[in-house]
Amino acid sequence: MAQNTRETKIKEYYDVAVDLVTKCGPIFMEGYNKSKKEVMVKESFFDFVTVYDQQIEEKLTENLLKAFPESVFIGEETLAGKKKLPELTDEPTWIIDPIDGTTNYIHRLPHCGISVALAIDKELVIGIIYNPVDNELYSTRKGHGAFLNGEPIQVTGATEMSSAVVGLEITLVNVPQLRDRCLKRAYKLGSGAAGTRCLASAALSLAYVAKGTLDVYHVDYLKPWDVAAGVLLVREAGGVVYNTNGSAFNIMKPNLVAAGTESLAQAAIQLIEQADHIKDYKFT
Repeated sequence: MAQNTRETKIKEYYDVAVDLVTKCGPIFMEGYNKSKKEVMVKESFFDFVTVYDQQIEEKLTENLLKAFPESVFIGEETLAGKKKLPELTDEPTWIIDPIDGTTNYIHRLPHCGISVALAIDKELVIGIIYNPVDNELYSTRKGHGAFLNGEPIQVTGATEMSSAVVGLEITLVNVPQLRDRCLKRAYKLGSGAAGTRCLASAALSLAYVAKGTLDVYHVDYLKPWDVAAGVLLVREAGGVVYNTNGSAFNIMKPNLVAAGTESLAQAAIQLIEQADHIKDYKFT
């Protein structure tokens, strides 16, 4: 595909997707405002799904497929219960999380939103994260910068952990075999940083790195739809994203460290490595 033709097509994908995501806002808010929701447990006791997750993903996939019949989908609810992720191909692939931060959503905590990304030729080219509660629409196209409600955003220039606010997730302390690793990493990152925050939404935490609210974000053991849109936002806002071990980030195996600067990312990666080698402390 010629570059101009490709850019025109990506812009078309982008415009349609932004419109569809914002039109899902009323469905999102209908459920958010209910004090009691129909909730189902998926793969683990802290992994929930609501009827609103299902309705939003269905609306997005149906309408994107209608507009772009060549589309392929990797969606949280579409793949629920399947043990293996599909391969990411060169086809235009929408990576969808209808409600990221479902536990927050259930409890009416505002850190939740709709996350949609598009990959073409295995490369992320569009990222959209919409938080209807706070009316925040984060959007990006590869090579065109990152935006919040149409205004450009960028990462902070922080280079030292001592001045950084770090986002991390500790929900996995509920999993016995992961408890020590999670707590040791929280200890090392927290001890070295100006502050730590656990927001329980990977998509929004990455958006916060992109707009400079967080300086670093670390999370492991998630799925592509949790982070795809946010990863592109961070990069387009001037930040960097690595695999937790310091290697190149792989969207289909999304363990990550995202940061506003290269030096900050490397500092966080080093602290995580140190944490993983702590031998003489046991959290019970």
